[in-house]
Amino acid sequence: MLSPRTAARRALRGRRKYPVILALLAAVTVGGDRAAAAWTEHRTADAFQRAQRLASAPHVRVHGFPVLTQLAGGTLDRVDIEAADIPAGRDGGRLPVTTLNVELDRLRRSADATEAHADSARATAFLSYRDLSGALGFDVAYSADSTKAAPRVAATTTLPLLGRATASARVTVAGDRAIALRDVRVAGDLPKGLRSLVTGALERELRLDGIPAGLALTSVTTDEKGLTATFAGRDVTFRTDGRA
Repeated sequence: MLSPRTAARRALRGRRKYPVILALLAAVTVGGDRAAAAWTEHRTADAFQRAQRLASAPHVRVHGFPVLTQLAGGTLDRVDIEAADIPAGRDGGRLPVTTLNVELDRLRRSADATEAHADSARATAFLSYRDLSGALGFDVAYSADSTKAAPRVAATTTLPLLGRATASARVTVAGDRAIALRDVRVAGDLPKGLRSLVTGALERELRLDGIPAGLALTSVTTDEKGLTATFAGRDVTFRTDGRA
């Protein structure tokens, strides 16, 4: 029979083990959940890359803890996706997207994993002036007469015999995924015919490529770095197998 002192020492040693065991269990749980999150992020990045036909995989972050519980329930609370260098289509009248950030709420996959559905989504597409210039064929920059209510860009080109010509145009929402350049103002004393030529070349409607289906363009702004277009949508579904 153990003496009271020996029994007390053993009990004390047992109590000291409890925090260690709990810490080990917590580490295993957190590590397993992080592994599940990494696996989910990789699968989501691969699906989004195929769905949007991207040249490289986007960066994906799954929010919330534990992720294992979300996976068991079939719905991820929040997923953020960041993609870069989305090229324009080849059929003309389209713009590349320099960076695209998408936030998906309550994301779940279909039973056959060919579709992903989000209760709501938001996206921000940034277009650098370098990419805009390449797409439009003008040297595009921030316009000094731009305001938040009436965002504008400046464009410069070279005309035969006359040298450089500069104009500015207002950037407006023209559809769910399209912007338009309107209200062109040509600087200088160009002849009427050349002013019309510059205006016609700059005033156009342009479609943004690489935006998930179901998102609608809500606003567009400009600053010294480029153009920012924001999108939003509810009950958004996109196919993960790359088909429209």
